[in-house]
Amino acid sequence: MPRSRPAGRNSDDLDPESADEHIDVHAAPDPATATPEQARKYNNRSVERVVSMLNVLQESPEPMSLVEIHRSIRMAKATAFRYLWTLEKHRYVERDGDGRYRLGLGFVGMQSRDLEVLQDRARPWLERLRDETGETTNLGVLDGTAVRYVEVAESSRAVRMVSVSGSRDPLHCTALGKAIAAQLPASQVTELLEQVDLKPRTSRTITSSDQLLDELDRIRRQGYAIDDGENEEDGRCVAVAILGTRLPAALSVSAPASRFAMGDVPGVAARLTEIADALAGDPNGQSIGG
Repeated sequence: MPRSRPAGRNSDDLDPESADEHIDVHAAPDPATATPEQARKYNNRSVERVVSMLNVLQESPEPMSLVEIHRSIRMAKATAFRYLWTLEKHRYVERDGDGRYRLGLGFVGMQSRDLEVLQDRARPWLERLRDETGETTNLGVLDGTAVRYVEVAESSRAVRMVSVSGSRDPLHCTALGKAIAAQLPASQVTELLEQVDLKPRTSRTITSSDQLLDELDRIRRQGYAIDDGENEEDGRCVAVAILGTRLPAALSVSAPASRFAMGDVPGVAARLTEIADALAGDPNGQSIGG
């Protein structure tokens, strides 16, 4: 006797390989204008529920508890937890120490609009700070286990520190990377440390997980990160994380160490903090990506 099919299950879910040959994507209606009858034929209820869950998390200014999520989307708590567990496994959501959920690092590459907004707003600030200091200024975001430079205002000096927009550097030996890592949940830092090889770039590079964790604690206390010849022998860089956004991002000033004295670092860090605070909110006080 054939097995009965649960109500609401699409045949594609049960036999995807055989179903593929019967699909004509050009015959399907536009999802934006589909009638309710057409939507019933093509819509996948499980995906719809996951999207609803992600929308709730995106719209929430604060991490949400499991109870808050399941009540918001009217989903059974056990079902909501299974979805969240799977999304967490693939890094599309993350849990903080209190068990509350927010969008995870898996979405960083997908938050193109948020990144465009941040880049557009950061560019004039970076150029202004470059002119104030005479040194190269950078905007970086977390990209997997590295930091990616997304905006660079290059110094006009003959001898200068330069990073190419779109290039990537390790988290553990860059001020940008350490500033970002210092603001991540402890579970994410642990996960990153399991994936990265703390290779030395110079004789001053941190190559121990314990040393890096101590460094991140120090960064959280002082409010800024320093790369003191850790990525390049003669380079020095100071960076500040941009808080209050959905993007793990930071700003930095980099220069040859001979021209950027350690005594100048706190003042530059204070200026970076002012700019980061300005970028974290729009004129109405709303956060970027919020």
